[in-house]
Amino acid sequence: MPIEASSLPSRRLALKTFASLTAAGGLGGLLLAGCSRDEGKTASAGGAPAVVKKVGEKVAFKYPNNPSFDLIYLADELGYFEGTNTRPEYVGKIAAPQIIPLVGTGEIDFGSRMVPLVISAIASGADLKVVAAGGKTLQEAPHMKYFVRKDSGIREPKDLEGKTIGFNSFGACAEFVTKKYLRQHGVDVNKINFVVIPDEQAEQTLVTRNTDLAIIHAPFSGRADNAEQLVRLWSDFDLDGGLGGMAPYSAHGQFIRQHPEAVRDVVVALAKAGNWVNANTEEARKLVAKRINMDLKNVDRYAYVDDLVVTEPPIQYYIDILQSEGKLASGKVAVKDVYTNEFNPFANKIATKA
Repeated sequence: MPIEASSLPSRRLALKTFASLTAAGGLGGLLLAGCSRDEGKTASAGGAPAVVKKVGEKVAFKYPNNPSFDLIYLADELGYFEGTNTRPEYVGKIAAPQIIPLVGTGEIDFGSRMVPLVISAIASGADLKVVAAGGKTLQEAPHMKYFVRKDSGIREPKDLEGKTIGFNSFGACAEFVTKKYLRQHGVDVNKINFVVIPDEQAEQTLVTRNTDLAIIHAPFSGRADNAEQLVRLWSDFDLDGGLGGMAPYSAHGQFIRQHPEAVRDVVVALAKAGNWVNANTEEARKLVAKRINMDLKNVDRYAYVDDLVVTEPPIQYYIDILQSEGKLASGKVAVKDVYTNEFNPFANKIATKA
């Protein structure tokens, strides 16, 4: 059984969040450019030990401040870091394709991106590991949705040959789940043009005919659902039953080794926030709508793995896909190389019951 979701506590950390974001505003540009920083002596993979900044006596972990439905922001808003020695330090907006590479080098300490990106980073020698499961795909709460214009004539997978598909990054769920599904339906994916479009821009890019199909993640997929010119073809639940929908949280290896208690604090806060969202879907949507300044009716919901305990089938699913796509040599990365439940106390409860 999942840990009990608490009622909405005090939100007095919100001001701290805004203050931290203001102070870090200049840093975001550097991160978006993918540059390393001299100040703070942040370690890259194989480099010198990192000097971890602290807020008072608290360990500060570096995290993106992106417009998204994210448990770190919700855990902070809900007060789940109170009473711990750990706090998020928001370092500005980071483009989605850069998050895992920056976790892998220690430029940021935690990040949430899909499993295949983590596997590929580990195969390349990056120092990171999944420490908590994240979102899960349900039929009523998919991880991503597929949209076309109503007048496009696109209704079947084969119709996409010769067309342009927009998604938020290469190497992640949108690319590999989609290609697997299309190949299963006899589509030549080499005849499709894939382009990177941020989720928040994908609906408008489709409406203006710059793409023919848009794959959009929550919360922005709700806006496309409500767009008069568009129709939803599928969700990732339709494509693979949700097996590819786990969006986990990864941490830099050196941070894990130096600050195991801080990692545990983060994982526990994430688990509490995920369970709270599952039990309070509408209240969660309201908080996210306020955060990203979007009309509530357009904010899609998320669902999360109970207690954020990592399971192996979603990881093996992507290892198999990466191997079949020729992106990963057989035996290069094993499931156990990718994740740990060591810092999730609720994983022990599940193991004991099993």
